[in-house]
Amino acid sequence: MAQVKQEIHTQKNYLLASLADPELDRVVSKLESVDLDLGQVMHESGDEMEYVYFPTTAIVSLLCIMENGATAEIGVVGNDGILGIELFMGGDTTTSRAIVQSAGDSYRMRAKDLKAEFTLGGPFQKILLRYTQALIAQISQTAVCNRLHTVEQQLCRWLLLSHDRLESDKLVMTHDLISNMLGVRREGVTLAAQKLVARKLIKSVRGTMTIIDRPGLENAVCECYEVVNAEYNRLLGRGISRRYA
Repeated sequence: MAQVKQEIHTQKNYLLASLADPELDRVVSKLESVDLDLGQVMHESGDEMEYVYFPTTAIVSLLCIMENGATAEIGVVGNDGILGIELFMGGDTTTSRAIVQSAGDSYRMRAKDLKAEFTLGGPFQKILLRYTQALIAQISQTAVCNRLHTVEQQLCRWLLLSHDRLESDKLVMTHDLISNMLGVRREGVTLAAQKLVARKLIKSVRGTMTIIDRPGLENAVCECYEVVNAEYNRLLGRGISRRYA
């Protein structure tokens, strides 16, 4: 259950930070700050959403769930965006599960308030629509990556996407959880991680992966990571990669 707090520092979320007064003041008045816990399910497929979330230090994974229970990550939402695009795109439910991949802070806004703000048009509506297009590009590229690239390349992409949205070089995530995210066998993740450790790109100890050579990871990753960054930069005026910050 999300724990409500009071502090609002909009500069920690890119979409909110892009707004100017008086629109920012109006939006902020409808926000509340909450803690998101590791593994917390924000919504299941088919759920009617009561809130949208603007993560700041938390990261939320969007997962597709198959009939046999198998999962695969289709996208991630962090301080670059908003969780709950379905609410302003004309629907109140989603076909994916949203689960907190990295614990941290977020702002949330009631669904009815988000819809009211969106219908006003202006910069807030524009940035939400542009972000939605960028997220669609991320989801599409993830599908291609999962189909055509090696587990090692997929792991590099996943690590970089997560690193871009965190203030730390450490990612608390077991191989089991990563395998669920990528939709591959745990053994494949373990082998891929061992290769990255051998190349001194990361450390992997007791459910924590630490990035020690960011440029090396960028050289090892497939083109999917850069494609997504370029689209974020084109649509939002910045990439999600730290190199663009």
